[in-house]
Amino acid sequence: MADTPLLVADSWLVLDGSVRSLDRHVSRFTRSCLELGVVTQQELDRFWREAISALPRTGAWFPRAELAGDPPSLRLRIRPAPERGEHVRVWVPDAPDHRRSPARKGPDLQSLGKLRAEAESHGAQEALLRTPDGIVVEAASSSVLWWEDDVLCAPPEEIPALPGTTAGLVLDLAAAQGIRTAQRARRVDELAGREVWLLNALHGIRLVTGLIGCGATPGGDTHFAPWRERVERLRTPLNPPTATRPRQLEVVVDG
Repeated sequence: MADTPLLVADSWLVLDGSVRSLDRHVSRFTRSCLELGVVTQQELDRFWREAISALPRTGAWFPRAELAGDPPSLRLRIRPAPERGEHVRVWVPDAPDHRRSPARKGPDLQSLGKLRAEAESHGAQEALLRTPDGIVVEAASSSVLWWEDDVLCAPPEEIPALPGTTAGLVLDLAAAQGIRTAQRARRVDELAGREVWLLNALHGIRLVTGLIGCGATPGGDTHFAPWRERVERLRTPLNPPTATRPRQLEVVVDG
């Protein structure tokens, strides 16, 4: 099963037993699994109870829930958390978004990993994904948001993209505070001079400090620091693990 392509996957950060927006990850993973029709709601409910109980309560971890195999089965992969950062340089490839399943995390993870590796060869940490006509979609492992004056903007929802948990959280927080949000189709050159963020479960909010491979230069950091701190404060402690080790959960520990 280790070499079997993933059907569905979802990852989140655990810091000393605290998590952020775990409910959003549970919902996204569960929805994707049910859409495939290969596991039941009851199986998923049991999986999540056991998985949450099995998570480490000390240290920094980046676990991943997985549905893979033939026949498909559920498992939890417990991985040490990679190093986190606040700033990011983004490479802009010439080729458009090539994913097979852009709205479901899992099937394209291997190819997206190769794309990020290519970005590193260009001096960047992330790669931007665009539609064939150049509209910004997201990055290889992050959602994209940007500011146009005092409006927090996201790509149009009709563009196939992964529903980002951290981006969704930030947009909901902004709306709750009366900050205008909008969905706007923008090409990379239209982000020049604007404050641009990448967002994901590992890093939270990162400020884009460079766009590599194009003529655009991102803008300042007017909103970045308070918003990053606000999101980081939203961690909540996991419930204590159950007294007995889960018997039905497949757990793979990396590192």
